[in-house]
Amino acid sequence: MTADDYTNTSFPLLTYAFYRSPVPAGRAGGQPTAPAYLTGNRTLVTEEDGETLATASAIPMRQNLHGTVRPTAGVAGVTTHPLARRRGLVRTLFHQLLDEMRDEGHQLSALYPFRPSFYARFGYTGLPAPRTVTFSPANLGPLLRADLPGDVTWTRIGAGYPAYQEFLDRYLHHRHGFAVFPEYRAVRFRDDDDRWLATARVDGQTVGTLTYRIDGHGGNLVGDELLTTDAYGRALLLQFLSRHVDQVARISVRVPPDELPELWLTDLDVQIEAKAAGPDCAAPMARLLTLDALTGLPAGPGRVRIELTGDRWLAGEHLLDGGSGTLEVTPAKGPVLPVGGSGTPVGGSGTAGGGSSTPVATLTAAGLSALAYGVLDPVEVQLNGLGTVPVDAAGQLRRIFPRAHPYLCADF
Repeated sequence: MTADDYTNTSFPLLTYAFYRSPVPAGRAGGQPTAPAYLTGNRTLVTEEDGETLATASAIPMRQNLHGTVRPTAGVAGVTTHPLARRRGLVRTLFHQLLDEMRDEGHQLSALYPFRPSFYARFGYTGLPAPRTVTFSPANLGPLLRADLPGDVTWTRIGAGYPAYQEFLDRYLHHRHGFAVFPEYRAVRFRDDDDRWLATARVDGQTVGTLTYRIDGHGGNLVGDELLTTDAYGRALLLQFLSRHVDQVARISVRVPPDELPELWLTDLDVQIEAKAAGPDCAAPMARLLTLDALTGLPAGPGRVRIELTGDRWLAGEHLLDGGSGTLEVTPAKGPVLPVGGSGTPVGGSGTAGGGSSTPVATLTAAGLSALAYGVLDPVEVQLNGLGTVPVDAAGQLRRIFPRAHPYLCADF
């Protein structure tokens, strides 16, 4: 479907699935997204006798995987007509959608699920949910007197959008797991112009941003993502929020899963919540669409043979080798070099040498994706039924794929 087809095909099903319905008589209902914000999406629908029965879309995004930015298919708007559910229509659409996105060079895929177990069958693994931090501005009092380098500017998002988007692109290269929309989709944030924007700068360089709204005097300041590249950026933005002590009662912001808000200030009375409960607030999920996504990533000195099973897009036997400091992925053909105690190959080419054989692990796509994003230990992969990982293979995989905290916060 083209963007212009959206109103009469996908939109009625999406409003039924994800918004209040039906709208009371005489009131304006939800408006379809303008075609300009959909121009680059890939949208597929299933029709029967001229009626749309199912729809699914992919947004061409970019995502950071351990410091390398990869083309990513952001899946959105997956839904089925209520009388056509349980017929496998979404599965057929989903297969074709990811086939096409993969063929066009997208190496990863990410989404927010309506039910995680449904997408787990398509090889997706869970990522950490963003933390929502809630506190009183009165608790930020010590920051009012702090002498911090830099300054904060304040404007509406419409006016500050160019600098904000420039920072997001830089933050994309800074934060593992972070993803950004294509420009045709991102500009909707500018055009809606329904947020304030606070920007922290040190020596002319942006080190933090926060978009937010205020729901009324004595009410709440509701922030989106508190994005900072260092402690000064966070401190400057918190200092800015402290100046709202006589205006709002509570402040809430979203932060990455590895942030420790309880340590921001002494005696900070803070509530930290990470909610992952479908269908309205499930944690994000992601997967590898191709092993090319792994090639060249920073890796520890491990070496392991993996057998991929049960997936449409990832299959076969491959050798993962991080001995050079960057990951090499090659097809595993015939015997492989043994490894010594350090996890590095021993012996000459084509020789057995000393040491034990290269360990072997059997993984599902979700299991390999969980290791690649750093969200599960190899033992947890096996405990979750995502593969068979012997002890020796677990040790090598642990070296190649250390634990990490990917931060995916884009609202698809």
